[in-house]
Amino acid sequence: MTLQHSIPAAIVAFLGAVTPSVVAEHATESLPAATAPGQQAVAPLPGCRNEQGLTYICDLSVPEDILTVGSSGLLLVSGHRAPGHLYLIDPATRAQSELIHGATFRLQHDTRAYPDCPGPLNLQAFDVHGLSLTETSPRHFSLYTTSHGVREAIEIYDLDLRGTAPMLTWKGCVVLQQDSYHNSVARLADGGFVATRMRDQNFKGGGGAPVGITGHLVEWHPGGQPQRLADTDMSLPNGIDVSKDERYIYVAAIGSQELVRFDRRSTPMAKRTVSLPIRPDNVHWATDGKLLTAGPNYVPPGQCSGAGCATGWSVLEVDPETFAFSRLGGADQTAAMQRVSSAMRVGDDIWVGSNDDRIARFSLRRP
Repeated sequence: MTLQHSIPAAIVAFLGAVTPSVVAEHATESLPAATAPGQQAVAPLPGCRNEQGLTYICDLSVPEDILTVGSSGLLLVSGHRAPGHLYLIDPATRAQSELIHGATFRLQHDTRAYPDCPGPLNLQAFDVHGLSLTETSPRHFSLYTTSHGVREAIEIYDLDLRGTAPMLTWKGCVVLQQDSYHNSVARLADGGFVATRMRDQNFKGGGGAPVGITGHLVEWHPGGQPQRLADTDMSLPNGIDVSKDERYIYVAAIGSQELVRFDRRSTPMAKRTVSLPIRPDNVHWATDGKLLTAGPNYVPPGQCSGAGCATGWSVLEVDPETFAFSRLGGADQTAAMQRVSSAMRVGDDIWVGSNDDRIARFSLRRP
């Protein structure tokens, strides 16, 4: 969920981007050195050729968020441009299915569960942004997405993989504050959710200058209305996920380059942060109990800023208890794919989403 046109870009020395308390813990880590100093314009995207250990799947409509689909071995990828898309991708064969604009998509409003939803999706005037997926029974999933366009809302779907073809059914929505821009959502066990209210709709960032506090978290439960969560003000809150017991909320604050943890058992919620050497975008759980986040490598705005500045990028693995982190991989600023936004692990592979036209895979196996 990268904030386009306002994120500084290029590479900075790793220790300059972390707080002193983190330096000792991560003193041996480093980001890749830039292959060319200073600002570098982003050239038109070349053909879909592999590079820098990356294997691409291209011709996608801004594949901003990416999730694994339970034990199916498949990937679910959002399409963050109108008309919105949802892609189901087999990482083994690289085959993909379009779920929303396909033959098995249905609009079936559950008015009992979502009585305040004003009606079905306008399929030409919405997008699919952040994703949250829960397996409610074997190969049957509840899917929540943030969406913009005609309405600012959490759109809710049923994804059924039990048959010969995947079936996606739109079930309803929860309308959010219309003058706001919401980024990511995490489904809760009771069917509610927490979401990041990133900024105002008319927010204008630029030049790489610090943007200060712009947003907060929102919580909703069935039968109620979305409510602002107290003491959750942040700078461009972006990705979000919750612990399995729902005690902790983890948020990627892209404006302050932090991963933030809120403890829901304390009042007010206790807060812990760790500074990261990237602009962290989405944050999701990996199957090994670690958190994965991805984003552009950070450099000071004086060295590189603006929409034409390529940065290179990194995928980080974060321990949710200690907040220790390590870099799993990435690419430098010459790679065709920049503006990365999410990462998921499938076996020994990491799949990475972006605000470009492609996703990428790299292997954790060392040559």
